[in-house]
Amino acid sequence: MSGKYLLDTNIVIALFANDTVVVGKIGKVENIFIPSVVIGELFYGAEKSSRPEGNSERIQRFVSDNVILDCNARIAQLYGKIKNSLRGKGRPIPENDIWIAATAFWHDLILISRDKHFEAVEDLRFEIW
Repeated sequence: MSGKYLLDTNIVIALFANDTVVVGKIGKVENIFIPSVVIGELFYGAEKSSRPEGNSERIQRFVSDNVILDCNARIAQLYGKIKNSLRGKGRPIPENDIWIAATAFWHDLILISRDKHFEAVEDLRFEIW
């Protein structure tokens, strides 16, 4: 698999769960990036879990081993454009997913997710694993 990939939260969770499809595909990819929004969602999940400390430690290791992409003013501008476009189509998607899509656009990455609602984001390059 060639290209640069941005992972959605559900793909990271599948990776943590040793999902064979995700683990197999990740093993064939060299350029993987994680948006900071995904890290926030992971920490939120850890905090509400029955094992917050252990899950938070796992996320910290994951952060240390990967390239995390922060939001910036250009991503914020893309967020506004994407959100307005979706509003105009009557096809809203979760707020954090708009930030993730904007990050993928700004960095020219292929978004990997299990959420089909990303199809509503015009010109977004994404794959469903």
